[in-house]
Amino acid sequence: MTNPPQTAAPRSPGQRCRPAAVRPLIVTAVLAPRLQERFDRLRRRHFPAERNHLAAHVTLFHCLPGQEVDAVASALAAVTDRPAPSADVVAVRFLGRGVAFDLRSPELDAVRAELAGRWDALLVPQDRRPHRPHVTVQNKVAPEIARALHADLAAAFVPETAPVPALELSRYLGGPWEPVSHHPFTGAGRD
Repeated sequence: MTNPPQTAAPRSPGQRCRPAAVRPLIVTAVLAPRLQERFDRLRRRHFPAERNHLAAHVTLFHCLPGQEVDAVASALAAVTDRPAPSADVVAVRFLGRGVAFDLRSPELDAVRAELAGRWDALLVPQDRRPHRPHVTVQNKVAPEIARALHADLAAAFVPETAPVPALELSRYLGGPWEPVSHHPFTGAGRD
């Protein structure tokens, strides 16, 4: 498989993601509908309303250069030519000022690693760190509020597994995101 062309100047490893003339891109893994509904419900209930601009999501890449939209979309189409990975919801994580559900998926990790290899020169420090897939259902609240929710969710936690049917590409708009493209896993696989 060949790498897509990279027309933007490579970023230095210390460069941060800042909204520019061409808004940055975000890549997420799509959750199975039953998980999406469950996490959206928790997010609506526990995320501060004034900050809750998004549905529940699993971010794979936080900040890719906006001018690379065609190359990024092409790479996503290429890596989704395989069976859909599954993800295990394995734990409830206390974030200090919020709560998230941790996911484990070696197959999704492999997809992300393949994409990171293609985009190495474009990655910001946040996207170079080891990936810990999760779904945040609460953030930016007082620690005692987060601690209480964590205790409640952890006490009722039951692990589960669900497919990851697709990847999505969005553009960051300073809070909300604008959908760009949807890339379902085809199930075809590679020869």
